[in-house]
Amino acid sequence: MSAMPPFTDLDARSAVGDGPAGEATAGRVAPRGVDTTHGAILYLDDVTVSFDGFKALNGLSLDVGVGELRCIIGPNGAGKTTMMDVITGKTRPTSGTAFFGQNIDLTRLAESEIAAAGIGRKFQRPTVFEAHTVFENLELAMKADKRVRPTLFSRLTGEQADAIGETLALIRLEDAVWREAGLLSHGQKQWLEIGMLLMQQPLLLLLDEPVAGMTDAETERTAELLNTLRGRHSLVVVEHDMDFVTRIAGGGKVTVLHEGSVLAEGTMAQVQADARVIEVYLGR
Repeated sequence: MSAMPPFTDLDARSAVGDGPAGEATAGRVAPRGVDTTHGAILYLDDVTVSFDGFKALNGLSLDVGVGELRCIIGPNGAGKTTMMDVITGKTRPTSGTAFFGQNIDLTRLAESEIAAAGIGRKFQRPTVFEAHTVFENLELAMKADKRVRPTLFSRLTGEQADAIGETLALIRLEDAVWREAGLLSHGQKQWLEIGMLLMQQPLLLLLDEPVAGMTDAETERTAELLNTLRGRHSLVVVEHDMDFVTRIAGGGKVTVLHEGSVLAEGTMAQVQADARVIEVYLGR
């Protein structure tokens, strides 16, 4: 892992107030709320999480670059879900640090504040408003003032309508725009939820097993979607499907977790050839 940057004295809560105002892409200046001048958007340094003496994370350290698609693999119990919980504020680390960019200390923020700062998380099971149409789901998820009065009297602007249209095209649900979400296939629901996250303009997307339960065709389309998002957003993808990981990792970095810490890191070919990974995870 690269050396940790010199963090500023900026209070994380005031940084969140500025809020992200666009996508994180390589070569673009990040919004004022998240300082990524050192090229990384996420830093975990020596993070340990203990539950009644059991270390779900044990000195975990990693960093994710702006615009990077990082795949996280590992056997059950390796700490993948706990890592995501720490990043999103659901679980507080027993020790260690977790920073969003150089200036936002994730360990000091509530889950809602972390989401507002620009981190979106998709769980394995899709969560959509099934009685609402695809369009309405995207509209409800849009990054906007959610107080009662603005919500009741708001009208969709041309810019907002364009953003929904662009997202529909990206997730390939234009033909299902007026269909109730409950009538969508499993894969379509997964894409809709990703679209709902995108409407919130996240800088960092955390995706937990995004192709679980999908058909081969849906898995292929999801790989295409994530490869399209690469560079526009930073992505951390936790996945067990090795064929899918190979499809989206390309020549990028794959991190293998085991017993709460990093076992190996490198390209997919490098980690697949690592004797330690073969022993504890690939089982051959």
